[in-house]
Formats: sequence, structure tokens, C-alpha cells
Amino acid sequence: MSGFTQRKLGAAIHLSVSQLSMLENGHRAPSRELAHRVDDVLGLGTALVDLLDRLNRTASQLPRWFRPWLEFEREAESLRVWGPLIVPGLLQTEAYARAILSPEPGVSAEKVEEHIAARMDRQGILGRSTPPMLWIVLDESVLHRPIADPEVMKGQFERLIEVGEGPWISLQILPYKAYSVIGLLGGFVVADMPRGAPPVAYIDSQSTGDRVSERVEEVTGLTFRHDLIRADALSRHESLGMIKETVQRWTT
Repeated sequence: MSGFTQRKLGAAIHLSVSQLSMLENGHRAPSRELAHRVDDVLGLGTALVDLLDRLNRTASQLPRWFRPWLEFEREAESLRVWGPLIVPGLLQTEAYARAILSPEPGVSAEKVEEHIAARMDRQGILGRSTPPMLWIVLDESVLHRPIADPEVMKGQFERLIEVGEGPWISLQILPYKAYSVIGLLGGFVVADMPRGAPPVAYIDSQSTGDRVSERVEEVTGLTFRHDLIRADALSRHESLGMIKETVQRWTT
């Protein structure tokens, strides 16, 4: 853009090539001042500042305790996800997310739409040139639980098939026949961070307290649980076959 190489742009905004690469790959969040400098250098008006403001507005729609997780999620090299009840937010369609969020007590329709927009914006990490690797295991019950009407469910599982065939996602189903109970206490995500930083976990529960954990013992235990759950799951090929059968069931 504008004839700038990465090295030339870095020199103009006083960043090294490695620092600029971290920003481009989503491994570092830019400040508003930096976005303004890049806009000036590249002659973009306020394009990047406006985009950053939008991302900050997205964060403001989420619970305060959850906001640090946005940074961990954006910077992660891989995410290990266990979903025992519903499709995880990173893979939800807008209609499925609306069905999940709408029944929340005391939340207005306007606030629900803001939460949906924030969730959809989070999915932007999957569209990067180098997205995080996703190791996702879903319980078979997720395929059968009627969250919304059949058309919404069909659309959601078609979305799973689409992303499940991509190179950055390992999507597996833990079948009933595995008799596995180790993950029944709740879902979680473990983020493997770059540059040797310790992993971080998001723990899903009904609690309104802090559910983002950097405690080494807790995160290690969740990683071990994910490995055990994944070991009992169907292969990627078998899992996609089960999801395709589910689409047919919701269609009929």
C-alpha cells in the first residue's frame, strides 16, 4: 500500500520489523496513537483509528472480567476448546448466538444485539492470514440440543462443516458411546501463547466471578483434561460425518 515496504513503514512509525509483524499477525494490540501514526504515514485518513475504536467498543460490550481474555484469544498460537453443551462462540452463527443470548434475564433486545455484534467481531481472528490453530472437541449432545428452530440449527451445523474442513481447525465429536464423564462439569478454553509465555484458560460456568485463569496448576490440569477428552473423541473424518448426518436430521 502506498509503495511502502514493511521495513520502510516500520522506520516511518518507529517500530522494528519484528514489532510490526506482531501487529500485523494480531499478536500485539496497537495503541490509538500508533493507529493514528500509521493513518498519517499511509494517507488513510482515520481508517485505522476508526477500526480500533470499533474494536474497543466491542470490548466495552463484554463483561469486565472477560475483556483480558480478548487479548489472550487474539495473541494465542492455538486454542484448545471443550464444548459440552453448546457450540463455542468463535464458531457460532449470528442466528445461533441470538438464540443463546436472548433469554438472558434482565437484558434488553438492544443489549442482546450489541453482545451478538461483539461475538461476531471476535471471530475476526479466524480470518487472519495466520489464524490460531483450533483444537475443538464438542460433546455429541451439542448436535441434538434444540437451541432454536430447525433452520437455525441446520445453518449452525453447516457452518461447523465449513470450518471443520479447513486447515486451521481440528473439530472432533465426543460420542455418547465413549462413556466419558471427565468434561461434564463444564466447558473451557486453553490458550497456548507465543514466545514461550505460559498458557491461559477461560473457564465457562454460571458464576459471575473471574473465569480467566493464569494459575499454572489450574491451566495445566485443564490442558490434561482436554487431552483425555480428545483421546476419546471420534476422528476428524468421523466427526464431520456425524455432523453431516445431523444436518440431514434437522433438515427433515
